[in-house]
Amino acid sequence: MVACRVVLLRLSVFTLLAVAACVPEDKPGHANGVASAVAVTTASSAPLHVVDPHAGAGPKLEARFTDSFERGDPGADWNVTGPGWSLKEGRLCVAGAHNHPAWLRRRLPVNARIEFEATSSSSEGDLKAEAWGDGSSAATAAAYRNATSYIMIYGGWKNTMHVLARLDEHAPDRTELRVEPGETDPRAQPVLPDRAYRFKIERTDGQTVRYFVDDIEILSLKDPHPLIGEGHEHFGFNDWQVPVCFDNLIITPLKS
Repeated sequence: MVACRVVLLRLSVFTLLAVAACVPEDKPGHANGVASAVAVTTASSAPLHVVDPHAGAGPKLEARFTDSFERGDPGADWNVTGPGWSLKEGRLCVAGAHNHPAWLRRRLPVNARIEFEATSSSSEGDLKAEAWGDGSSAATAAAYRNATSYIMIYGGWKNTMHVLARLDEHAPDRTELRVEPGETDPRAQPVLPDRAYRFKIERTDGQTVRYFVDDIEILSLKDPHPLIGEGHEHFGFNDWQVPVCFDNLIITPLKS
């Protein structure tokens, strides 16, 4: 028998949802609503050594994009906004980024499925990614209140909560789920060190952002004023302090 938790949902300008469900993984390119595309775009291996937070955006993703990070440098597809980001053993890794993301230059469509693996080397967890941001912004203060994206945090605040926020990870109206060690509900379990988690972030209707970990929906947010268009077209990996690594990124454009 599966134990269920009552999750605190906050209401303000959003309608917020938190759903516990095991969702079968669709094969990219075969799921309902996936844009038809034969081509598969792979990340460029051209070196990029200069950190340029104001660099121009790349082309819009029209086909499935993949990056396995099997090279020596983040490459020209990535806009790294702070020090510390590097490739190690075929993964994109960082520690102490202090909310200076590595942004993918290629632009997201309004609707997309974003999949990747993430691993924390710390018992403090804190796995973080951003979607539909501007591709260049980074924190300007200790508190990350100037984000341009939806922010997904798994095991944040020393592994005490999972969060889905819009523009401000500290916003009082963010969706959150408290973590309880020993909890039987898999949504409320803490991040384990050195375990690779499979993330999936989706927007299929132009409004609702949902994020899953290991095929379990963690949180969702229905936004009446969705982040769409110029300034909201990029995906990024992020970190505060702990050592984290990311791998096997797949982005699949979905039909609008």
